[in-house]
Amino acid sequence: MGQQYSANPNWQFHRHACYNLFDMNFLITGAAGFLGSTLANRLAREGHQVRGLDDLSMGDPQALSPDVLFTRGDVNDRPKLWTLLQEVDCVYHLAAKVSVPESVLYPREYNSVNVGGTVSLMEAMRDVGVRRVVLISSGAVYGDRGEQPLREDATPNPRSPYAVSKLAAEHYVHTIGDLWGIETVSLRVFNAYGPGQHLPVSHPPVIPFFLRQAVRNGTLVVHGEGAQTRDYVFVNDVVTCMLAAATAPGLNHAVINVGCGSETSIRELVRLVLEITRSKAEVIVNKKTDPGVSRMCADLTLAREKLGYQPRVSLAEGLRMTLERDPRFSKDIPTRPLA
Repeated sequence: MGQQYSANPNWQFHRHACYNLFDMNFLITGAAGFLGSTLANRLAREGHQVRGLDDLSMGDPQALSPDVLFTRGDVNDRPKLWTLLQEVDCVYHLAAKVSVPESVLYPREYNSVNVGGTVSLMEAMRDVGVRRVVLISSGAVYGDRGEQPLREDATPNPRSPYAVSKLAAEHYVHTIGDLWGIETVSLRVFNAYGPGQHLPVSHPPVIPFFLRQAVRNGTLVVHGEGAQTRDYVFVNDVVTCMLAAATAPGLNHAVINVGCGSETSIRELVRLVLEITRSKAEVIVNKKTDPGVSRMCADLTLAREKLGYQPRVSLAEGLRMTLERDPRFSKDIPTRPLA
């Protein structure tokens, strides 16, 4: 059954989720990235003190609000971390290299940044005395599993160096947190998308790539048969979950899925993109290329219980908002009203 979405725009967390962020100080690593900048700007709008760290290998500092105190730097730079961590209540750790295909070519770099950077951050937190960290992990750690939806207690089966690095980061965070008295939470984010998502020339994320191709009446390439499914979750829903993880009680050692709770095939994604953009883009099915894991769908039971989480944005609505709010996709094409 598909996930039900809240229609109330003023929806808030369950009362037990403890969404009480009063004048807190945050450090966000990877703050200039897609998720990091959205989180940083939301926290700053709500009146919190936000410090951001990013090496700008992929991030854009122009995406950050002027209220975010931004520092360019490497997450492996412990002296810089010591300075930035002073008086911080909670760290959001998003700094990472995130391309699965690229990780296959450069596994050592992915280990250095995603694993080594995580350990460096945890050491600096120990030295300064920061007591909570929220690690942004990935649904990719599950790999290709038959049973769906994917529960957090499923045995991970990572299929790429990227997925291995995220799983290793989870283990380091929880183990070091145990040893040094740091509360740790890992959020396994599935396929996040939305305005401002990074769109590299090689191996771009599927949703912004399809939208760009559609508005240009270009070509949409489907790998494999197009039957593979993913759990696409809108960026605002992800950030809502991240906010709750900073203060919700009883989360130490928790590993929690963040998705929309439903799976969508690539074929269905293509149909939605073409419908919303009113595009006549050509669709090419390349059955000889590897489609990746066959199915991905997040079980959201823990997210609902621990964070009071309920995704608000359906895929169709999220695609429309991405198209309308991201200037890279503007072509003066009216979008179709959604049923």
